[in-house]
Amino acid sequence: MTTRSTGSLVLLVILLLLASSTLYVVQETEKAVKLRFGRLIQTDIPPGLHVKIPIAEKVRKFDARVLTLDAEPASFFTIEKKRLIVDAFSKWKIVDVDTYYRSTGGNEAVAQDRLASRINDGLRNQFGERTLHEVVSGERDQLMLHITESLNTTVRDSLGVEVVDVRVKGIDLPSEVSEQVYRRMKAEREKEARELRSKGAEQAEKIRADADRQRTILLANAYREAEQTRGEGDAKATATYADAYNKDSEFYSFMRSLNAYKEAFSNKGDVMLVDPDSDFFRYLGSQKGEK
Repeated sequence: MTTRSTGSLVLLVILLLLASSTLYVVQETEKAVKLRFGRLIQTDIPPGLHVKIPIAEKVRKFDARVLTLDAEPASFFTIEKKRLIVDAFSKWKIVDVDTYYRSTGGNEAVAQDRLASRINDGLRNQFGERTLHEVVSGERDQLMLHITESLNTTVRDSLGVEVVDVRVKGIDLPSEVSEQVYRRMKAEREKEARELRSKGAEQAEKIRADADRQRTILLANAYREAEQTRGEGDAKATATYADAYNKDSEFYSFMRSLNAYKEAFSNKGDVMLVDPDSDFFRYLGSQKGEK
């Protein structure tokens, strides 16, 4: 390598170093300020390529996107003096980089701490003006809107940031209160269950009694109809027998005697003592029943 080429390479390195210390780029997602010997000389530098004086000037860049502040759960009291554990988060962004740098020194952690303190104060004030039902369900969206609006009236001027949104992730009762509430809810549910069982047993008794009544009515009606049918059948049978007897009384007597013989002699083990000249044997000696 010749002396000329070595000199060119050294000059190129010097130019690159000079350019890197002189030129800087601000992205669309960034906000930047320029300092000269530690003193703020330019704020809210637009995106693009810019020039600064090496060594004398320094550029500080900050994230201009919407950032998330996830604060630790805090304890607040409602207007009813009921303590709640609230876990909330917020979305914020830098809107005035001059105020932001002067109030926080460009330190995001400092900005988050101060913003968290103001959000806690806002939540405490809003919760203190509402009942438990309102903060849990009734006016939750309205509460968040009020907190956001009240915060922006102060943090814009004091911190140079804007609170985009505040949201509550969870609202819980303290552990000692949760246990009492759980026991009370359990007792109420058990009472409700007992009432439902009592009503169910009452309805079951009514249904069972009505079923028994209908069964008794059905059996009575069936017995009545059966007796009526049986009576009608007996009447018809008696009328038939009477009509047959009137037409041929001798044949009727003969049939009755045959049925009597059949029933009397059906069991061979029976012993019967009867006078041979009695009317029971009148048709055994003669088909006409003559003795």
